[in-house]
Amino acid sequence: MSALAELLEAIREESGPATWSAGQALSRAGVVSVQSVDEEEVVLRVRIPGRPTPLTTTLYPEDEIWECDCRGKVDPCEHVIAAAIVLRQAEGRKATAAASPARPGPASTASRPGTAPKPERLVYRFKRVDGGLQLERLVVRPDNTARLLARSLASVIQNPVEAARIHVDPCDLLADKLLAQPTRGALPQSKLDALLHVLEKARTVLFDGALVAVSNEPLLPRVTVEDRGEQTVLKVERDPRINELVSPGVALCAGALCRLGEQPLTGARLENLPQERVFSPEQLADLTSKVLPDFARRMPVDVKSRRLPPIDRTLKPRISLELDKLDTGLSVLPTLVYGSPPTARIDNGRLVYLQGAAPVRDEPTETKLIHQLRDELNMAPGRRVTVHGKEAVQLADKLRKWRGGLTGNAAGVVSPDVKLKPLLTLDTATTDAGVPRVGFSLDFQVEGLGPGEKRTVDAGAVMKAWEEGLGLVPLEGGGWAPLPTGWLKAHGQRVTDLLAARERDGRLANHAIPQLTGLCEALEHPAPPVMERLAPLVQGFQKLPEPQLPKDLTATLRPYQLQGVSWLTFLRQAGLGGVLADDMGLGKTLQTICTLGKGTLVVAPTSVLPNWEAEVKRFRPSLKVSVYHGVGRTLDESADVTLTTYALLRLDAALLAARTWDTVVLDEAQAIKNPDSQVARAAYELDAGFRIALSGTPIENRLEELWSLMHFTNRGLLGGRKAFEERWARPVSENQKGAAEALRARIRPFVLRRLKRDVAPELPPRTEAVRHVTLTEQERAVYDAVHAATREEVVSQLEEGGSVMKALEALLRLRQAACHPALVPGQQARTSSKVQALVEALGTAVADGHKALVFSQWTSMLDLIEPALSEADIGFIRLDGSTSNRGAVATSFQDEKGAPVMLISLKAGATGLNLTAADHVFLVDPWWNPSVEAQAADRAHRIGQQRPVMVYRMVSQGTVEEKILLLQEKKRALFEAALGGATGGTALTRADLMQLLD
Repeated sequence: MSALAELLEAIREESGPATWSAGQALSRAGVVSVQSVDEEEVVLRVRIPGRPTPLTTTLYPEDEIWECDCRGKVDPCEHVIAAAIVLRQAEGRKATAAASPARPGPASTASRPGTAPKPERLVYRFKRVDGGLQLERLVVRPDNTARLLARSLASVIQNPVEAARIHVDPCDLLADKLLAQPTRGALPQSKLDALLHVLEKARTVLFDGALVAVSNEPLLPRVTVEDRGEQTVLKVERDPRINELVSPGVALCAGALCRLGEQPLTGARLENLPQERVFSPEQLADLTSKVLPDFARRMPVDVKSRRLPPIDRTLKPRISLELDKLDTGLSVLPTLVYGSPPTARIDNGRLVYLQGAAPVRDEPTETKLIHQLRDELNMAPGRRVTVHGKEAVQLADKLRKWRGGLTGNAAGVVSPDVKLKPLLTLDTATTDAGVPRVGFSLDFQVEGLGPGEKRTVDAGAVMKAWEEGLGLVPLEGGGWAPLPTGWLKAHGQRVTDLLAARERDGRLANHAIPQLTGLCEALEHPAPPVMERLAPLVQGFQKLPEPQLPKDLTATLRPYQLQGVSWLTFLRQAGLGGVLADDMGLGKTLQTICTLGKGTLVVAPTSVLPNWEAEVKRFRPSLKVSVYHGVGRTLDESADVTLTTYALLRLDAALLAARTWDTVVLDEAQAIKNPDSQVARAAYELDAGFRIALSGTPIENRLEELWSLMHFTNRGLLGGRKAFEERWARPVSENQKGAAEALRARIRPFVLRRLKRDVAPELPPRTEAVRHVTLTEQERAVYDAVHAATREEVVSQLEEGGSVMKALEALLRLRQAACHPALVPGQQARTSSKVQALVEALGTAVADGHKALVFSQWTSMLDLIEPALSEADIGFIRLDGSTSNRGAVATSFQDEKGAPVMLISLKAGATGLNLTAADHVFLVDPWWNPSVEAQAADRAHRIGQQRPVMVYRMVSQGTVEEKILLLQEKKRALFEAALGGATGGTALTRADLMQLLD
């Protein structure tokens, strides 16, 4: 698979379905073009309607990294997807053309060797004339000489010979019609506007001798509102991106010719700008409710005034119903409002500001809501409706189906004697494998109804109403019942957790049985008898039964490994799943192999698939192993253990989910850290009695990654994603007191993590140090230039609400500039201070008899290190994503006579390698994810290492790399908050990024 194909696969895996579809549509729309291509990156331009200039998307196929300057909140965005698809299709066409035999041309050209001559093409050249612009058309020959097109294009292409010689696009024909009547002097504004619309799709447009884009999207003025003494001033100014007005109604903006919008306000030459309008304190209501919303619909508005609310374009209109109890009926007042709680309302077509941010009116949606209110409830906004008796009951029934919000004294629609009483039903059984299962059902019985009338309310409906802050719940058949708020306050969270843990067949996930026992005690209901079997779960696994090791096991386990096998065995017997998160190098694979039997599926990265096959055959020789991989792959029904990859899990999701597995193991389970990815969704759908996730780094960036692993192993343990964010992730990130401890207590029985320093005291020590590098004056100049440009880009992204992780990606160039000038586009350098310092350190280490691993995130950096090592006569071998024989390369390095240095790309070498021959590790470019660096260092510091290990981080002084080290500490804090002993975690903030750039 080519690097482009792997990049596209990685992008698709990280994309949501809606974003992927949008990217496919863009790729088919013909809006993507390639701007430049070099060995490491491909820069493409994506034309998007509504933007004066194309977006720039950069792909790094070898490193599977992408960038886009759209500053969107979705990553990858649809522009990256479209660019990758177009580039991959072009690669496919090129490969097909290379493989196809040459076909003879027509008889008239058979005598001419080589390919057919390139066609002539049209070039449009705008020229300045008195009063505006004039347009010329040039015909450019294949030798790049040009002639002026002095007559209409239509007359030219009537001649078949000339028509065959010149390439004509649809936009060329449209432009020809507009230019059919010659114009003396400057083009009239109406004709110029029409030409700009047509030439937006032209291949080549020149202005002042330079290539420009053409945008039909109008450039709008900017509106700023600020305080000036006791008054508030509204200023209308030109778009700051405008470089020059080149004609009435036309401006040059960031390399594009653009039309000016709102010309009645600004003037064709912006002669009416700037404008100011002053508002007194008495006029602020009119400014807020009428003037600003009107401007905000038409152009950007920046509210800097402290007296006025900010403008929120995301606020949508909705109907709010205020429902009040009367003695004999109901009173309902519908209101058309924006926001929840309302920030503004619409009275007789006029916006009335209430609080918070001011909305931008969406009158079409307002009209749609008014019609919906009329059609479904026969009501109109602002008109109170009062009903009595039977009509009140009928209205309450309609309101039960109403999709809008309800406020007011809604509980008054029912008799005060009506109450809800919880009713619990349990059904205990045992599977053929001896696993206990408990059926769980909770309903609320309605008491206080008429004689003989019996009704119940499902617990899900009650909990939904309670979570939404409502005071009542609808009853089947009409009417409402007040919520038992006191009981829910004491037990509501427990019920919510139990409902989340209930499986499709109504059975309760076994991890929730202790929670169920607590509910049984509150309702004076007998606890399920299976609770005795789950005693270790409640007691925190202080005492586990001795493990029954398989008879065919050929390995001798260490004490901590025996404990791990005992823990996994208990989880299997109890019908639970678990995350084995031991430190790298402690034998998670061996512990897991001890628990496997017939009907096992192991999903692992492609690079470690051979390791799994070898270790299962080595340690459990009686198990039949089948590798589900390759073009002609089929599932071997007779195999005990089936091995496959994450890529095939995603591609063959339906096939693998159709089979019921006894055990499913996810190795390097951080592969499903993004719950929106296709591979994560495929993992969730696997049907298995026992689920194991193996990962030394269950949390790399966000606590949501832990949720994904727990959702796979013990669905419902941490609730849904939204509930997890509100109940666990946000409190931990904000260091709320007790939040981290509560999360650890919740997951502790289902996550087993041991550190090497605690369970493998015989392992030699690992020492980490920083080797500081001083940049030369020339390197410093390059770095400072990149820093200035990158800081402006990142700050603008953050100020516009861009995601933190997307902004981090924008720092890629800054980090590369700190490593080697040649990594910066347009710069040439044979070596760098960091490479010289690295080679010097490696020379000393090799001379003293040591072997060393050198890690870099970028293969291009390894390319720059190689010549320096050769010049210093230091032997080396290399392993990166293009290495096909990883095992042979590793074996060669482990040999005493092998090369003393191995160059490794961070992605390719972070997993699946045992390189204990090395006792020196150099991390050339520090990464803000400490887990990734730890995985790299653990290639050498693992069981089998006999010598102390030195880990060096190469850090350029006075650069962003120094602050990345501080950022790593925050990442470790987040990890420890969930799995270790820290009291809180700190998520990445915009302030962190600003500090990186200071």
